[in-house]
Amino acid sequence: MPSRQLTPRQVRWARRWMTLVLIGLFIFIIGIEPDLIGMDRSPVVGFVQVGVWLTGLALLLVGAYATVRVVRNAGPNSLRADIGLRLIATGYVVAATASLADFIGLGAQHLPNVSFGPIQVIGLAVGVLISLLGVLLYWPRRERRRGEERRRRLPRLRLPRFRRRDRTSKAPDRDATAPDSDA
Repeated sequence: MPSRQLTPRQVRWARRWMTLVLIGLFIFIIGIEPDLIGMDRSPVVGFVQVGVWLTGLALLLVGAYATVRVVRNAGPNSLRADIGLRLIATGYVVAATASLADFIGLGAQHLPNVSFGPIQVIGLAVGVLISLLGVLLYWPRRERRRGEERRRRLPRLRLPRFRRRDRTSKAPDRDATAPDSDA
């Protein structure tokens, strides 16, 4: 990762994306608990409520991805970062599938009597945690400073090297006095 500092323009973009993260978090929380703003009109969880929290989660994850991308400062993606990106998307798919399970026919309830059950809550939580893990893996690692010590590693075990015979060289001739085993 380059050790350059972020430019003022990059800092402004990171702040904008973090604002999107906060807006997404607010929408996600309102979707989960609409009674916080006096919008809970039904004792059951409906399609609109699920859509609101999934929209909030999507905004939150897109904002987090864009913020970390700015912070990475055009550094190359490592395998760790690529895995993080895929985990962000996978977590959202898990959360969306668990949230919409009854509506798309995967859940135990069928329309019009759907309910958001405990297994769906667990699925939503697992999806959010997988996405959070993905964001953490996508975050760039900090560089070591010159004065910092590296972690001590165990010394390598040095094994003796075996010589290979060249295929072009002839094998030593057998001793002429040795008895022949075919006789």
